[in-house]
Amino acid sequence: MSARTKARKRAIDILYVADVRQISIAESLAAEAERAVSEPARQASWLYAREIVDGIVDHREEIDELIETYSQGWTLSRMPIIDRAILRIGIWEILYNDAVPHAVAIDEAVEAAKVLSTDDSAGFVNGLLGRIAQTAPSA
Repeated sequence: MSARTKARKRAIDILYVADVRQISIAESLAAEAERAVSEPARQASWLYAREIVDGIVDHREEIDELIETYSQGWTLSRMPIIDRAILRIGIWEILYNDAVPHAVAIDEAVEAAKVLSTDDSAGFVNGLLGRIAQTAPSA
């Protein structure tokens, strides 16, 4: 598994914990940062995970608005928590990280949904991110 894939998984964990515990993303990120200090072998994945989460915090309103707009009848509160986290990361990578091609962002999100979420989640994530990528500037 690549360092970026591991970082995405860490970012999912941070967002998931914040949602489940009903704490701010900043609090969840701080707890993970504390843990990261004691795990120097995971440093490479930590740096990108932090970049992802910081980016989501900076653009949360726009990202969540896009999820609501493109989810066709699903509200954020009705989605599985893990799907919200995966979608937020995928949208951030598509719109705000020029170093990640759109296809890679979508593939990584779909793979995460296959492993971590419901049977229908991978198709839902793929469709939503695909529609957003069509309207985004090319990476």
